[in-house]
Amino acid sequence: MRTRISGAIGAALAAAAFTWPLAGQAWEPTRNIEFIIPAGTGGGADQMARAIQAIVAKHKLAKVAVLPINKSGGAGAEGFLDVKNSPGEPHKIIITLSNLFTTPLATNTPFNWRDLTPVQMLALDNFVLWVNAKSPYKTPKEYVEAAKKAGSGKFKMAGTGAKQEDQIITVAIEQATGAKFTYIPFKGGGAVATQLVGGHADSTVNNPIEAVAQWRGGNLRPLCVFEKQRMPYKNKVTKDMSWNDIPICKQAGLDIDYLMLRGIFMPPNVSAEQVDYYLGLFAKIFETPEWKDLMERGAFNQTRLKGKEYADWVAREEARHVSLMKAAGFIAGK
Repeated sequence: MRTRISGAIGAALAAAAFTWPLAGQAWEPTRNIEFIIPAGTGGGADQMARAIQAIVAKHKLAKVAVLPINKSGGAGAEGFLDVKNSPGEPHKIIITLSNLFTTPLATNTPFNWRDLTPVQMLALDNFVLWVNAKSPYKTPKEYVEAAKKAGSGKFKMAGTGAKQEDQIITVAIEQATGAKFTYIPFKGGGAVATQLVGGHADSTVNNPIEAVAQWRGGNLRPLCVFEKQRMPYKNKVTKDMSWNDIPICKQAGLDIDYLMLRGIFMPPNVSAEQVDYYLGLFAKIFETPEWKDLMERGAFNQTRLKGKEYADWVAREEARHVSLMKAAGFIAGK
């Protein structure tokens, strides 16, 4: 009898070893991961988040599902406040863009990036000055001169959101050239590209991934990229041009450069082990062919940072946005 009891106890303990967490065992999510997108559908953040979801599912990189959720209300404030108000919740992450800085500055939303936990810079996103392919403009100089000649506000610039990165760049163009545009805000980069294709706007400063399909289809024309150097991707996107063939705006008479963060944050008060889980997950994602294809298709600047380097970069970028938004008159109450 003793042998049978001992055997039963041993079997039970052995079974429990497979179900009870072991001391020092690395943390893993126990339910689906909410992937908050503080922007509308079709834009760069939305496309990147959904690409990440697909990569994780295809390669079985997580034991749970990644669920993208768009929370674009209040220029992304809805999404940021959701994550801020979920302290210690490791099953929630957010992908950020420049509204990480612009939204609290422009709206007095009670939020700052320091309310969140920095995890991983995924990449930096470029901005391209686009016009309709049917327009006569082949260079930024030709386009700006036509806008100036037409008179104040006659040329329409479509962009994502108000007092965000697209409008900041638009104001920078105005300040650098003397041209004056009517800025028309939309909820996402997909809608912005559609407006330009449909002739309802004269230009946009969309991210590459938001306009590449329309460019490849012959509907849009890139005039320049707001980078300090040409994009490195030399494979042809259209019959005649690659991303690398697009001149930088500084060389084309527009002395403006601007890159946008694509990064991951978590709620406050999560543990180092929980952050490490996501760092490991993204390290695996970066090695997949689908991620590498996304980087080239969207012409991303493939800068990646984590830890203190990432937090320090975000702090510097916040200071730069304060300066940019002061110059544009976009800070709330100013």
